[in-house]
Order: sequence, then structure tokens, then C-alpha cells
Amino acid sequence: MKTQVAIIGGGPAGLLLAELLHRHGISSVVLERQTREHVLSRIRAGILEQTTVDVLREAGLATRMDAEGHEHDGMRIAWAGRDDFFIDCAKYQGKRFMAYGQVQIQEDLFAAADARGATVLTEALDVTPHEMTGERPFVTFHHNGDDVRLDCDYIAGCDGFHGVSRKSIPATVLREFEKAYPFGWLGILSRTPPLTDVTYVNHPRGFALASQRTAMLSRYYIQVPLEDRIEDWSDDRFWGELTRRFPPEMARRIVTGPSIEKSIAPLRSFVVEPMRHGRLFLCGDAAHIVPPTGAKGINLAVSDVYYLSRALAAFYRDGSASLLDGYSAMALRRVWSSERTSWYLTNLLHRFPTSSEFDQRAQESELDYLKGSVHAQAALAEQYAGMPFESA
Repeated sequence: MKTQVAIIGGGPAGLLLAELLHRHGISSVVLERQTREHVLSRIRAGILEQTTVDVLREAGLATRMDAEGHEHDGMRIAWAGRDDFFIDCAKYQGKRFMAYGQVQIQEDLFAAADARGATVLTEALDVTPHEMTGERPFVTFHHNGDDVRLDCDYIAGCDGFHGVSRKSIPATVLREFEKAYPFGWLGILSRTPPLTDVTYVNHPRGFALASQRTAMLSRYYIQVPLEDRIEDWSDDRFWGELTRRFPPEMARRIVTGPSIEKSIAPLRSFVVEPMRHGRLFLCGDAAHIVPPTGAKGINLAVSDVYYLSRALAAFYRDGSASLLDGYSAMALRRVWSSERTSWYLTNLLHRFPTSSEFDQRAQESELDYLKGSVHAQAALAEQYAGMPFESA
């Protein structure tokens, strides 16, 4: 087989890259290790920044999102015994958010790929990139009982944290930055109407979050110890603990119901530099992980893909390699901005098991300052809304 860009990974990053490249007349083949059903079963992020919404609209992928998604203007912060306040990104930045689940985005991307007859090979096993620093890279894999070689000009590693792409780069080339947090998030999805605002709660019993997907689909989280197991948490126990952490007037508005998905995820930050090795480019979780506190994960993946598709389009259009050469540095500037925002919110809103009384008072003072300062709110709104894309 032969194509211009071999894309490893058929999640949102890989399929969106294929779609954007197609719009520039660039051919690609997507290789996904899992089945389509497995990919569609992964419950992940659902808060989209304005830049992400714009990319999906410009790519002709927003019809369902605009019909079913839920627009909102920012986030509400509440903490025990104090008044809540709203970080209004529409007011300070002129940007809105779209609540629209990753599963729905994945479905839309598969539908677009099917409609144009894209080559998306699921259950592609033993995928291995070769000759990444040479002029003729290729990828080998096993598919439907055959050993296959895919020749290409470039390789895009969109296969997540546990994928083969990053692991194919020599350890001497990469520098890793990592921070693990001493707690996790227990999350449930329920067919219930969400609260009006995405709401973050700081409480002595731990962090809580009310998020949104659609008018009748809610996502809720609570901070739990890392050793907790899903089977320890019945729906009744979860709802009781969640509402205990919210201010009473908010708790009364939470509509409970049976969970349709439940999971526990540890929180960590991870960044690898550089995001390019020869003709291999990393995108999304293959290069970075952010705590979900900042709602940045899928938005960073989209910005990576946007930058890489633009760089490849410039190369195939006029032979210019300047954007390809600058891809890693440009993508990492946005990555570190998002990492900082997620780190700040994680430290601001969670109760750490090792915190001293001084740490707790400092956290409360920061919340008081944020509540009372329009300048602090404007600064957080700028970061939470996401920085604009850099120009070419």
C-alpha cells in the first residue's frame, strides 16, 4: 500500500486529521488497533472550546453538534460555606463553549469517513513505524491475516498515551515531564437534565463537578482516593456523596437517576518534547495528558491536528517545510498553556491529603481573591477559554 500520510490511531485526533487532509487533497490511511465498536465505547471529554467548534464547523462536521450540543458561557465555582461565582468567558473573551461528547464526535467522524470512502483499517495489529528519519518512511502491520507494508511520506502518531508512536522514538531523543496527583475522579453519565452551568466545587470532603453533554445527558464527578474501586460505589452512594459536596440550593436542583457509565480515572499531567522525530509527528494523547479539571484534552488534540494539517497542506501546496519544522514548538506552546491552566485549577479546587492548615488557608484566600477581582476572573477566563491558534 502507498499513501501520502500514514495515520496511526483512529480516535478523534486521527480521524479528524484524515478529514482535514482530505479537504486539502492529501491522501491518508488510518490504522486503528481496536474495533470500531470499541473506539465508540470510550467515554471521554465533552466540553469543546470555541476554536475546536470552529475547526469542526469549517470541516463540515458540525451539523449534528449544532443541533444537539449545548452552548454555555463559562464555569461556576462554589466552595463550602461561601458564595459561588461565575467565570464568564463570553463576557471577558467573547468565546463560548459547546457541550458535546467525544462519542458523538467519533460517530460524526466515522460517518464522514464512510461517506467519502476513506481507508480506515480497524483491528490493524502490530503496527510499527520504520525509517522515520529517512526520506522513505513506512509502516508495517498485520490485518485480516496478512502482513502489510504501507509506504508514505509522513507518519502521524495519533494513537494515545499507550500507543506505539511515541514508544518508537529513541529515549535519547525525548524529554518527558510528568506529575501524578494523589487522587482520582469517579465519574458517571446519566440520562438526566444537567445543571444550567458547568459547576466546580471545592469541599472539605473533596472536589466535585457537574458537567454537561446534552439537554438530557449529564456527567458528574467526585474526587476519590486512588485505591477506591468502581464496585465500591453504588449509584445511591455516588449521588449521596455528590449532593453532600454541593451547596444545598444547588444540590436540590441535581436530578439523579441510574448511571449508564461509571469509571474511575487517576489524574496526571504528562508532556513529551519534542513532538516530532524525523517524519513522525505526535498528536494528542500520544504527546501529552492533562488533568480533566481544565477540560483541555480533546481541545489540545484538535489544535495539534489543526497545526499539523496546515503544515502538511503548505508542504504539498508549495514545497514549504517551515510549518512542519515549527510544528513541535508551536504545538507545545499551546500544550504548556493548557497544562498550566489545568494544574492551576487542580490545585485550586481539590483537597490534597498532605495539605497543611497553611495550604488550606492559602487556597481559600485564592478563591476569595478570584471571586472579588474582575481582573483575576478575566485572566482565568482567557486561559479556560483556550488561547487562539497561532497564525501561520
